[in-house]
Order: sequence, then C-alpha cells, then structure tokens
Amino acid sequence: MVARGGAGGGRAVADIHEEEPALLASPLPLGSGGGETVFRATGLTKIYEMGEIKIEALRGVDLQLYRGELVVLLGPSGSGKSTLLNILGGLDVPTSGQVRFLDHDLSHDDDQELTRYRREHVGFVFQFYNLIPSLTARENVELVTQIAERPMDAADALRLVGLGDRLEHFPAQLSGGEQQRVAIARAVAKRPDVLLCDEPTGALDFTTGKVVLEVLAEVNESQGTTTALITHNAGIAAMAHRVIRMRSGRIIEVERNQTRREPAELQW
Repeated sequence: MVARGGAGGGRAVADIHEEEPALLASPLPLGSGGGETVFRATGLTKIYEMGEIKIEALRGVDLQLYRGELVVLLGPSGSGKSTLLNILGGLDVPTSGQVRFLDHDLSHDDDQELTRYRREHVGFVFQFYNLIPSLTARENVELVTQIAERPMDAADALRLVGLGDRLEHFPAQLSGGEQQRVAIARAVAKRPDVLLCDEPTGALDFTTGKVVLEVLAEVNESQGTTTALITHNAGIAAMAHRVIRMRSGRIIEVERNQTRREPAELQW
C-alpha cells in the first residue's frame, strides 16, 4: 500500500536542529508530491498565560511541509506537537512568527478567515472520533459534504476507508476502529489539501491501530493529500516520508526515511 523507497532498507538521517533551519528547505522527491511547499513556518512561538504563569508551548519552530508527503511529528506529551498542529490547521494562532499555507499568511487571520481556511483546505482526525450518535456513518460524513465546495460523495468516502458495507450503521453499531475510519472518511470527503491527525491510534489496540494507519497511508497515496500525523509512539515513524522529532517546544531532529515500512509491518 505504501510506496517503498530505494534499495538497501536503510534511512538517510539529517540531524536538523533549530540553529540550522536552512536545511529544512530541501525538497523531497516524493513522486506525485513533487516537492511543492504547502506549509512554511518561521520562528513560531506560542505562549499560554495562566495568571502569572507563562507556558512556552513553542520556542522558535522553523518547518516546511511538502505536497503529497506523509510526515510523523514525534515527541512526548508537552513537546509542542499538538500546538504546532493546531496552528497549521488554523485552530490556533502563534504568539510570534509566521506560518504560510501556499501563498497565504495564516499568522494574522481573524476567526472568520481561519474558519474559511479550515472549511476549504483542512481535514482533521483526532484521537476521539467525535461522531454524532444519532446519525448513521453516511449521515456523519454528509455533515461535511454539505459545507464543502467540491465534496466527495459520502458513500464513496466510506468505501475509500473500507466501510462500504457499513453506510447505514450507527456509531454504537461500529467498533472503535470502524468509528475512527468514519472520522477519516468525514475528513477526506471534502477533498482537503492537508490532513492533520492528532494521535489517531491513541484510543485503539495494536491490531486496530494498524488498520487505521493503513487507511491513512492509502488516502495519502491515492488522493495525494499532504498528511501530518502526531504521535508519541516511535514505532509509527517508519511509515512516514519524514519524521520530525520535537522536545520542549522545539524541533530537535528530522529523519528522512529512505525506505518506508507498510503499516502492517510496524511494531510497537
């Protein structure tokens, strides 16, 4: 399902730290991805204030994501990966720095502009599925297709994630993995430019988690959707084009997987 890299089975590792941001600009030969920059973040900081306490969630992040690639953001809780994902997705804005989506600067958009950006360009998949219990799988997906500009048919989206025989089932009639696949179908049904996934296997067992990862890899490959997946699980990193490691609000290393593993081969 996942395109494999060159011979040899090894990894090309680039030790890219925040003091060497220029190295991040090298485009990747990603086949259909073509190396076009989708996101360019420069000097991102995010400070949350809780009374007199200031929490620095991001401390000067420089990052580029490219069209068609699948990236894993890896790090422990509190490393800043969810904050970074929220800023890329227009759910939050940085305290300082700049983030651009294609030729558009998201850094200073107001709520209305960010809502339009999320509706037109971004699909989200979270750890918890956020399905409406009283709606069928098809109806949960149709909620998104009704507001999208160029939506995929809801049934087609569900078939894409292997749920063509579950269209009229309610969430309570579906397993956890099936509910997560409905959430993925809902995210991809509006044909987003980017798919942002926050711990999508966090609530699933090992076997079911691999099925969900297979679906994400298939969507990335068949739809060409730039996909960023955040996790604390190092075993998932081998399926990515690149692995971005975070700690204490900073990017500390970027690995480029010369040979990728299929989700079914992953171990953790």
